Amino acid sequence: MYNQARVTGLGCTVIRRRPAVLCTTDRPAELLYGNATVSMDYRNASPIIEMEDIVKDFTGVRALDGISFDVYPGEVHGIVVENGAGKSTLMKILSGAHAPTTGTITVEKTSYNSLNPSLARILGINIVYQENDLASSMNVFENVHIGEEKTSFPGIMDFKAMRNAVLSQMKDLGISLDIERTIENLSVADQQFVKILKALNVEPRVLIMDEPTSMFNVEDAHKVLELVRRISSRGIGIIYISHFLSEIVQIADRITVIRDGRAVHTYDNPKRDTPLDAITRDMVGRPVELFFEKEAAPIGDVVLEVRDLRLNRDSPKVSFSLRKGEILGFSGMVGSGRTELMRAIAGADPYAEGLILVNGKEAGIHSPVDSIREGIAFITEDRQRLGLMLHASVTENTTLVGLISKIKGFFINPRRHGSLIQYLVDNLRIKTPSLESEVIYLSGGNQQKVVLAKWLYAEQEIYILDEPTRGIDANAKTEFYKLMSRLTKDGKAILLVSSDMPELISMSDRVLVVRSGAIIDELTGADINEHEIVKRALGVNND
Repeated sequence: MYNQARVTGLGCTVIRRRPAVLCTTDRPAELLYGNATVSMDYRNASPIIEMEDIVKDFTGVRALDGISFDVYPGEVHGIVVENGAGKSTLMKILSGAHAPTTGTITVEKTSYNSLNPSLARILGINIVYQENDLASSMNVFENVHIGEEKTSFPGIMDFKAMRNAVLSQMKDLGISLDIERTIENLSVADQQFVKILKALNVEPRVLIMDEPTSMFNVEDAHKVLELVRRISSRGIGIIYISHFLSEIVQIADRITVIRDGRAVHTYDNPKRDTPLDAITRDMVGRPVELFFEKEAAPIGDVVLEVRDLRLNRDSPKVSFSLRKGEILGFSGMVGSGRTELMRAIAGADPYAEGLILVNGKEAGIHSPVDSIREGIAFITEDRQRLGLMLHASVTENTTLVGLISKIKGFFINPRRHGSLIQYLVDNLRIKTPSLESEVIYLSGGNQQKVVLAKWLYAEQEIYILDEPTRGIDANAKTEFYKLMSRLTKDGKAILLVSSDMPELISMSDRVLVVRSGAIIDELTGADINEHEIVKRALGVNND
């Protein structure tokens, strides 16, 4: 039986209920895009926000060059963009963090030359940042209510009311979390749900979601997409930024492509067979392949061996080996233990027992200093918190690990640093105003490139890459894959942890499937495919 319901004042009607939608996507499992199909009639509604001819100049750099953009009530307006092309700057202008050089922002027919964070919040504009902005030592419901605390008497916080409000909101949105748990003890995926709850707690009219599924695997990504549709059905306009092109085509009502600080094309109703190659061509100015095949490299001797490694007394034993020139992929759902295993090998976390051998010799790895000495590089999934000194320069970050081996004598001449790393900045195409710019002001993709440059400068032999292309656009991914192939041709070895299935399949020589802290399968050749990887990661039998 069909269930029709009008969303008041939006020209938006839920026209039918239906089961899960099966769609082709760059993720390896069927994704649920909500239980309702929403038909928007833009003729009966006015935009909540209109940005007209927005220009933003920084010192010597034009970040935005006359962008116009709008979003309607209940609409999911997607943005796809190459890293460094102006997406972050545009969103910071909309949320009040930056003022435009010229242009106007119109909210409900009132025009502003610029906004500030307080005014943007009053106008109902809120943003879920890609990077973590939560208080790590506070629990879930406390984070959700930061700045919006409920009180029973003046100066006395009503924790019971705040708990109940978060529980009610979670039930309404279909989110399941332990609200008493501190943020530091949550997975990266669950932290994303907390950020969404926090943003919705102030009842925004426009919600900006920056790479909302970038830290999710296939098992959890559909929950975010279903959540997006539930939020938009309330009449909240959503600006949805993602590098998962198939995903954004399915979820968005419109898609705007930004390149070099300009809005180059807007696709209306992209679900009607919008070709992905057209979008990628708009993004980078030329066709871009979404898949990249690892170039052949000679596989040499074993360079890393893990024997009967236990992360703690109760965890299973883990054993595997890695050879020179090889990319060994690790697949598994969030919480499977992939990252914990990599952190133990890199000396970031202790392990209970077992052996780690490098080039056949036992490596006493008990700290990151030990792993660096053994020639291991670790590119962590949390680049801002664990991979960078955000308020240090590109030069300082890049030379942090390898400088001591590059400089002879007792004195360091900072003037020499630029010439030492310029080739890395050029080869990785790091977009930065200068080598002395603080990395906090670079785009997420360029920050990730700086992390990689740091380890390339140190000239390590084994590279642990944990979600290395998260938040990087299609063109930058291709560059990154070429670099990975170049490393293996030079005899380097790579451990690749990735939830990006095309990346894992196309770049790995072998794939180890991890579940509940154990390596349960090794896949090679034709068995490295979406169906086999997901089936084993989920524990589905062959029967």
